[in-house]
Amino acid sequence: MSIIPKTMSGIQLTGHGGPEVLQYNNSIPVPTPMPNDVLIKVYAAGVNNTDINTRTAWYSKNNSNSEDAGWAGTALTFPRTQGADVCGVIVAVGNNVSENRIGERVIIEPCLREANSQELESPWYYGSECDGGFAEYTVVAAKHAYKVNSSLSNIELASFPCSYSTAENMLSRANVSAQDIVLISGASGGVGSAAIQLAKARGAYVIAITSASKKQQVLALGANRVLSRDMDLIQALGENSINVVIDLVAGEQWPQFLTLLKPGSRYAVAGAIGGASVELDIRTLYLKDLSFYGCTVLAPNIFQNLVDYISQGKIKPIVAHTFPLEEINTAQETFLQKQHAGKIVLKVSS
Repeated sequence: MSIIPKTMSGIQLTGHGGPEVLQYNNSIPVPTPMPNDVLIKVYAAGVNNTDINTRTAWYSKNNSNSEDAGWAGTALTFPRTQGADVCGVIVAVGNNVSENRIGERVIIEPCLREANSQELESPWYYGSECDGGFAEYTVVAAKHAYKVNSSLSNIELASFPCSYSTAENMLSRANVSAQDIVLISGASGGVGSAAIQLAKARGAYVIAITSASKKQQVLALGANRVLSRDMDLIQALGENSINVVIDLVAGEQWPQFLTLLKPGSRYAVAGAIGGASVELDIRTLYLKDLSFYGCTVLAPNIFQNLVDYISQGKIKPIVAHTFPLEEINTAQETFLQKQHAGKIVLKVSS
């Protein structure tokens, strides 16, 4: 039985702002699991847009006002330990959880429907509305800690939870099948690279949009065709040529996506790294009978699907860089440069 310390090291978000609001602290109290919780020793945690968006108050729709700057549109409580992509081992359990779970290697479902041993009226995001995995130990409801049987390393497993569950959710909501031609924006990022693999697993024909320098990396993931992000998509593909758009970028190119979609087709979005405000000609939406899906909250089966894909070896991790936890600022700076393909992961514990 492992000895659990009273304090731990971790990164605490002390407010909204730049990298300076992330503070390394080696005397954070180790959390105590509530009755329905498990305590996890964290070995690795991935870096995400969500972490940075929360830090900078990007989610606020009121001029970065802290009152609505959380992922759920509410205020955050500081200090907050971020980190939604977690791989670790269960070292203790609450009174309502079987002790047989101690010793399980797990990844955490980041979209939470239970916290503090209570069902939530509105979902939380791990590391936003509650403390996450940028620390040596973390707690989460047992239902959100999924056992993984895999030969992959902790670093590799930590690359999966957020990106791959987001991608799986988008593809599921848009009902992607082998009959579809799927266009994926931001295809070299964590969610984009996951979406390529998961769409190919469904048998779809995948067209990926990325920078010219990352073309070969994206083709290696399984994309059938790769387009440069500065290309005229209408000229390259033609109007009414796509069944599904999986969008992570939005921005100025966005109106082209609707022109590309065939009548009766589907558009799913879970990101806006190219710009959150877009121009919509509402006539295109209704005259083409398009279906729009905003994808955030995971359906109950999505994360289990992901765990099954991992266990069956149907998807592979794409880890671009690894940093120690205390170098989180360097990791996030590297992430924001967008010169990598795949995920950036922090090593939390040995």
